[in-house]
Amino acid sequence: MILFLVFATLMAANPSTSTSSGPTEVRRNMLYQTWHVHAVNGLSNNKILLIHCKSRDDDLGERNLTAGNEFQWKFKTNVFGTTLFWCFMASRSDHVHAKFNVFLDNEDLFYRCNWKNCIWIAKDDGIYLKNIPEGYDEFRFAWERGIGFTIV
Repeated sequence: MILFLVFATLMAANPSTSTSSGPTEVRRNMLYQTWHVHAVNGLSNNKILLIHCKSRDDDLGERNLTAGNEFQWKFKTNVFGTTLFWCFMASRSDHVHAKFNVFLDNEDLFYRCNWKNCIWIAKDDGIYLKNIPEGYDEFRFAWERGIGFTIV
């Protein structure tokens, strides 16, 4: 009986012995994987994209990305499932900006990021998230107009 209890405990504690490989199983192992967030300048006409990303604990600084370039970082989620990163993006030449969450505990986001890579793309009409499993760029946020924006 004791041997059975030890075996059952080991099976429950070791996710790799499970036959499930769906999102729920991957979600259980999120603490052990590294997430990557990419912010890509997909603007036309060689426009510069200003980007400033941060979390509660980390300010990743301001960047000016030339067309076709990206800024990326990696991290592991916290134990409580409250990891949050947000970004401010702006095209000064077009007088537009957007502020939005690029990573938070959200299973729909995890799915689109293929459970490891969130790729955000600034385009002329707004901000897109690459839906990796379905293979297309999904429109998420429209640009806000105005020249009176401030860096967060």
